[in-house]
Amino acid sequence: MATQNQYAPTPEQLALAKIRKQKKSQQSLQPKHNEVLELISRPWLTLPQNRDSGQQVKILSWNLLAQCLIRRELFPTSDCLKVGQREPMIHAEILRQNADVVCLQEVDRLEVLLPALEKAGYGHIYGSGPMKKHGCLIAFKNDLYSLVADKLIFYDDQWVSVHEQGQARTGGTRKTRNVGLLVSLQSKTGEKEGLVVATTHLFWHPKYTYERTRQAGILVREVATFRAEQTAENWPCIVAGDFNFTPSDPAYSLATGDLLLEEQEEMLAVSSIIHSTIDPSVLANVTRVKDDTEEGSEAVDPDRVITQARPANPQDGLLTVHEIVSLYSTLPKLRSAYSDGLSEAQKLSKDLATYGTRVPLLPNRHGRTEPEYTSYTHHWKSVLGALVFLIRLQTYLTVLEDYIFIIDPKTRPITVVGLLAPFEAKDMVPGLPRKTVSGSDHISLVAELCW
Repeated sequence: MATQNQYAPTPEQLALAKIRKQKKSQQSLQPKHNEVLELISRPWLTLPQNRDSGQQVKILSWNLLAQCLIRRELFPTSDCLKVGQREPMIHAEILRQNADVVCLQEVDRLEVLLPALEKAGYGHIYGSGPMKKHGCLIAFKNDLYSLVADKLIFYDDQWVSVHEQGQARTGGTRKTRNVGLLVSLQSKTGEKEGLVVATTHLFWHPKYTYERTRQAGILVREVATFRAEQTAENWPCIVAGDFNFTPSDPAYSLATGDLLLEEQEEMLAVSSIIHSTIDPSVLANVTRVKDDTEEGSEAVDPDRVITQARPANPQDGLLTVHEIVSLYSTLPKLRSAYSDGLSEAQKLSKDLATYGTRVPLLPNRHGRTEPEYTSYTHHWKSVLGALVFLIRLQTYLTVLEDYIFIIDPKTRPITVVGLLAPFEAKDMVPGLPRKTVSGSDHISLVAELCW
């Protein structure tokens, strides 16, 4: 029987097919249907502070909202969820602020972002948690700074204290895969001058107050240790990012030097639990549900309770409230650039809304003059009404969770001399991301510092 000849492409055809495949692959990296939109201008607040100090830096911090986390049901009123709509706005916002140092969270699509940063003259360091599709990035202007050292902190693996037997304990309630990224930058304009910069994205779940407080304490401890290791005690430290807590939370109070209130101690106590990621035997007594480690779960149910967990016992090694307070007592205190700056700006404009405008805080507590909001998203909450009809209530998740914190050098205090004004709530309705407003569900924070 005669065999049928099989088709075999020529070498020229194979080469042409390879070229076409490479071209298609490159095109897939580029956002489709890019929209060039003019972003709403935000006023720059120049503060009446002394600018005669020798060193100056402009810092930007922003949670970009990773494209891999976007779901239409999480942002039902957004008019720009496609990558080709969001990405040009995100890049334009970063570049138009012209910051010396940029701290970014929820960073993905590095193959598109990095060329834009490199073209603008930035070097960078990136880090992410195990198996995470997004991470944290610190960029710096190559003509102003050179990288001295960097460090990636895995909160899940960090110890918080040592047992009497000499064994370190992590004291974690669950595996979250969150990280902190640290760099030391040598100034190219001032001999023996430089910066230590840290950025982070703490665990998102609103009920995990203990875990966020633990992670924040670890971050500040590691920043102080990192600066000492670099023999850079006279360099300022900038700690910026998405901390997922408000000024009313225990972590903010402890980090800025306030005493814990009774209700804050209760928040820590009720969130001192053990999740199944720490103790898998917990799953034997509960129904499995979808993993909620990724922040994309947040907007589905912001009031959700802790699941797949059990109460902690002494053998689990969690910190008591007293031990948490003791940990923070050994750490340098953080100052918020926006809290300090907006406090001065309010003296010039009584109409400037802040966190204390909408949330009552005691007069002696830190955080009253933080921005009113740094994230503004629409959320549909479903409830069961009379006659078993499904009623949908329109609400807004208006949150303050992003900060630019400062740790002063030992001999030179840092002064905030300028801020990018936060948006007013009316500018963000009906929710972010929004064309001409923000390509993310967060707003960028920018501060100019002198020392």
